[in-house]
Amino acid sequence: MSETYSIPKLGHDQKQSRETQDQRNDDNSSRGRQQSGKVHTPLIPFALELGFFAGLLWGLLRWLFYTLHFTVVAPSFLAEPFFKHSFMNTMAGHLVGLLFFIALSVVASLVYTLILRRFNGPIPGIIYGLIWWVVLFVLTGPKLGMMKPPNRLTWNSIYTEICVFLLWGLFIGYTVAVEYTDERMREPEKAGDRT
Repeated sequence: MSETYSIPKLGHDQKQSRETQDQRNDDNSSRGRQQSGKVHTPLIPFALELGFFAGLLWGLLRWLFYTLHFTVVAPSFLAEPFFKHSFMNTMAGHLVGLLFFIALSVVASLVYTLILRRFNGPIPGIIYGLIWWVVLFVLTGPKLGMMKPPNRLTWNSIYTEICVFLLWGLFIGYTVAVEYTDERMREPEKAGDRT
């Protein structure tokens, strides 16, 4: 009266069905992010993160250029209307200026991501950075006392600031283009594919 129990062995068909089930579970879990093969990154968190890093990176680079005397425009120029000029020339003032530049970058990144994210390539980002330079250094900056008018700045300052803002705009614009357009398809999949 002994009963024997046998454990069924996993056959080839059972392994395939288990793998298929695992694949379906993976597909269902990523369905919220993927639709018709395209990955959809949430706009606002992406823009906030991009703006923070753009402001931090290019703000620190602006500070370095100011320290090396490539430009006479202080790193704290955006905070100039809100604080005393004597405070803006201190290290704490430079840090406040960096925070203001990060805030500007977050706003610029949000605007670009929400309105201009459909543009391909690097050119829209470069134009976007140039527009920001014109708004800050020509239209509003001299009137608010952030800096001298461009005709009273040194040529090195003008070249440096234009280049920084062009690269800053390129960083924001091209990062958004790669994330939300087919720019990624034009990039090679792997470094080894170039053979």
